[in-house]
Amino acid sequence: MDGSILFLAMPRVSQALTPTADQALWILDIYGFAVGSLLIAFGSIGDRYGRLRLLMIGATVFGIGSAAAALAPTPEFLIAARALMGVAGSTLLPSALAVLSELFGDPRRRAQAIGIFAAAFAAGFAIGPIVGGLLLERFWWGSVFLVNLPVIALFLIFAPVLLGEVRATRPGRVDAFSVVTSAVGLLLAIYGLKHAAAEGLSAVPVLAVLAGAALLTWFALRQRRLEYPLMDFSLFRDRVFTVAIITGLLPLAAWSAAAYLAGIYLQSVLELSVLHAAFLALPGAVVLTATCIVTPYVVDRIGKRTALIVCHFSIATGLLLLLPTLTTGGVGWYVASTVVAGVGYGISFAVVADTAVGAVPAERAGSAGAIAETSNEIGNALGIALLGSLAALIFRLQGPDLAPTLDETLQLPNLASPIIEDAKSAFVTGLHAAAVVASLLHVALGVLALRWLPRSETPQDTAEAPAEDRADRAESIA
Repeated sequence: MDGSILFLAMPRVSQALTPTADQALWILDIYGFAVGSLLIAFGSIGDRYGRLRLLMIGATVFGIGSAAAALAPTPEFLIAARALMGVAGSTLLPSALAVLSELFGDPRRRAQAIGIFAAAFAAGFAIGPIVGGLLLERFWWGSVFLVNLPVIALFLIFAPVLLGEVRATRPGRVDAFSVVTSAVGLLLAIYGLKHAAAEGLSAVPVLAVLAGAALLTWFALRQRRLEYPLMDFSLFRDRVFTVAIITGLLPLAAWSAAAYLAGIYLQSVLELSVLHAAFLALPGAVVLTATCIVTPYVVDRIGKRTALIVCHFSIATGLLLLLPTLTTGGVGWYVASTVVAGVGYGISFAVVADTAVGAVPAERAGSAGAIAETSNEIGNALGIALLGSLAALIFRLQGPDLAPTLDETLQLPNLASPIIEDAKSAFVTGLHAAAVVASLLHVALGVLALRWLPRSETPQDTAEAPAEDRADRAESIA
């Protein structure tokens, strides 16, 4: 909910805090970078030291970060608050999935529970724009962060009563060097890619990418030598698991970029109100939520292979429906795009998490869930960083060259109508380019799933396999 609210709120944030183009992207994606960098570590910590305790600490810190973000006086302060929220968020997601794995030992029931869990995320996407639109119509931009506080308060009251402590028997200590190298390596690599896409090639982004790649390579090699690694790369020998994890990354990249750019398109290009833009996003969010709920029942009949293929081709088709949008109109095409792509997004959210936690025994559910959520969060950040930067690059090359972003350009005084039209046209061209690139990537992954994933295992065999057999299978893979 908070993420989808922020997409709508960014034009207001830009007006109030006047961040640079680079700062605006960091406000959006620092949360995903922080979460993605630390999910693996906190998944392992929860497995070893208790998941409820970690959930309580993380929820408290998330509330503190939300309050700080709401009162941020500068872009730098807001970025820091969002980073704190990301650190807290990285404690919540893997522990929640691990608790579900403990509560529902039967694979079919677990798949249904995780489908509902994913639907809660999708419902947040649906509720967020409506709540955000109502808040932004009446209050200042910081109110979109205060909406988190009642939810956090309710969780802190009821979680100790409704959720018992789930402490797995997984031994071993958390390797501090692995935590640091994975987090720093990821941040350096993403920063370099984002900076190069937005500003062009120079020594700084190239060195950042090389340093990040070196640290991540060292992290991967170290995991192979550790008795209790943070990330068990041997799980990726399973092709279904591998394609599912990639599916966790790419659709989130497409969704976050499309939502971010479409929010600017509706408000700044078509000049719709925040609330109007929020209601236009509702049909796609409803389809996304419903798909999350029904996907486990459908997968039970058609199998994960078919589901993953449908996921990628539906997202690719939905993204291409953004191409007829123009500076003078395109609301219908936007709604159609979110509805068609929403089917694929819903399949992705439901299938990825179940595949991850179903591939390992219960004592490693937190770590496996962390791998799935890492792919989601990194995809979310990459979509804004890379696809958003691609759109910004095209705007910089084709726009009137008065300011680096559309919102900054439109805020300049005494703009002539032709300049405004040129700026809007350049932004729409960037939106189309980002949609085409994301669509082609999904087509490629859909073809990979079609050619690579095995046909031999039937959906019924997978669903009826006892949990013990699936655990043994995961151990043999490892």
